[in-house]
Amino acid sequence: MSRRIPLPPRLPAWLPLDPFLSALLATVLLAALLPASGAAATVAEGAATGAVGLLFFLYGARLSTREALDGLRHWRLHVTVLASTFLLFPLLGLAARGLVPWLLTPQLYTGVLFLCLVPSTVQSSIAFTSIARGNVPAAICAGSFSSLAGILLTPLLAALLLGHQAGGFSTDALLRIVVQLLLPFLAGQLSRRWTVGFVARHRKKFGLVDRGSILLVVYAAFSEGMVAGVWHQVTTVRLGALLLVEAALLAVVLTLTWYVPKRLGFGRGDRTAIQFAGSKKSLATGLPMASVLFGAHAGLAVLPLMLFHQMQLMVCAVIAKRRAGHPHGSCPGSAALPGQPAPGQRERPGGPRRQLPVRGDSVRSCPHSDPR
Repeated sequence: MSRRIPLPPRLPAWLPLDPFLSALLATVLLAALLPASGAAATVAEGAATGAVGLLFFLYGARLSTREALDGLRHWRLHVTVLASTFLLFPLLGLAARGLVPWLLTPQLYTGVLFLCLVPSTVQSSIAFTSIARGNVPAAICAGSFSSLAGILLTPLLAALLLGHQAGGFSTDALLRIVVQLLLPFLAGQLSRRWTVGFVARHRKKFGLVDRGSILLVVYAAFSEGMVAGVWHQVTTVRLGALLLVEAALLAVVLTLTWYVPKRLGFGRGDRTAIQFAGSKKSLATGLPMASVLFGAHAGLAVLPLMLFHQMQLMVCAVIAKRRAGHPHGSCPGSAALPGQPAPGQRERPGGPRRQLPVRGDSVRSCPHSDPR
């Protein structure tokens, strides 16, 4: 009689651990044990600079500007998301200045404020909106708008609010932003006519290039931090305080992005899209931006963003799962549950499904959901 070997306990499905974040932590550990110095540091910095340019070229090649601009027909929703990303978050970040130095060190506060200036994500916003049966087309357009606006707004806000720590308004700082971020992005946009098909066919391979480039940027940034000795300033108590501050920040934003849109007259599906798109911060965009803006001090600057990234995934996964079972949680743009009609649709014997509007949700919220 064969003996069953007990399987190791698994984490709940609603508690995601991002594999990419695990790779980032491993890269940080590698930089702590084997930091690049001397000639190796010069090579790593040059490679990281090239990787940032490649990243933003790929961002430009993938982002469909036409679809994003078409989404202006539902401008109120997108303005609400942009206001949360580039107005609400920065105001909360500035308010956190009162926590220095008794709770946050000046260096960690700089990272928290930079976190508040980073654009929203696209993929996770769409995924959680779909799980929660919200307005997925609106989340697609809102995430695209935020990424597009962040190319310009994040560096400018960082220069305005972070002062000399992010290069200020000096000509050299603006030139680095234009050369390393804006020009590659515009080149990707202009090349879409020839590259969009190739990039789409090799999407998985370019995804690996993205992740590899970001890991290289992180290794270079954290190596410089190790050589400069900045990590001696971070203690376990300070890290615990940072987590508490970020948990409070996320709770405030999630609450406001859910109840304020209700007061503004948005339906439940639109409110779901606003909450998930308006509360996210993009790790993939923020890390390379930090390497350009902070240079040798990028290590501590991106630590709050890395921690917030995992925290937002875990919390939003719980919210999305709970909202998926809500009786009024569906909208025309959301995904159907397995074996069920799509939200807003009714089975008709002997005929195709008919799209029915759902009370309180916007049907014409985005070109993807326009019934025409």
